[in-house]
Amino acid sequence: MRATRARNINNNKKDSSPEQREQLLKALKARFEKNMNRHKGLEWAKVQAKLEANTEKLWSLNEMERTGGEPDVVGHDKKTGEYIFYDCSAESPKGRRSFCYDREALASRKEHKPENNAIDMAAAMGIELLTEEQYRELQKLGNFDTKTSSWVKTPSDIRKLGGALFCDRRYDTVFVYHNGAESYYAARAFRGSLRV
Repeated sequence: MRATRARNINNNKKDSSPEQREQLLKALKARFEKNMNRHKGLEWAKVQAKLEANTEKLWSLNEMERTGGEPDVVGHDKKTGEYIFYDCSAESPKGRRSFCYDREALASRKEHKPENNAIDMAAAMGIELLTEEQYRELQKLGNFDTKTSSWVKTPSDIRKLGGALFCDRRYDTVFVYHNGAESYYAARAFRGSLRV
């Protein structure tokens, strides 16, 4: 995983092969059509045209897909014309679990260090961690993280004191919790957002 991550970061031109792009677009279209409640009034043809014009964003979506995020369109910014994608996997993405919150938290661990941290991996993928508000928006579209949890972007005042926030859904309610930023769990990853 480290070698893959290093390769991706060093590869300034974030691009994928025509076959990978075609496969990704097919998966995104199928998910888009299956979950119309997430993007009422939006048309796939317009989303696809925007994606095909932006290969770097397609690369980021492929990274979201590859790590188990199942990205889907959840909105359209009428001012900028951008489509908004969130990770919509039922549970926190499998390929991003067991990470602490950020690089500082990773460096603070003396032993049993996790392989990576959520903030650096999101940056390497070209995406942003969901904020608490975005996470709550996502939960209005379905039931997510009923067995897992997801790190969310933590306000700097909380982070300065050593904490980090995560969310999940239990008892049909969305909860926000805190942990030390250096903690990591097999059932916790992070969900990301991308604007295209």
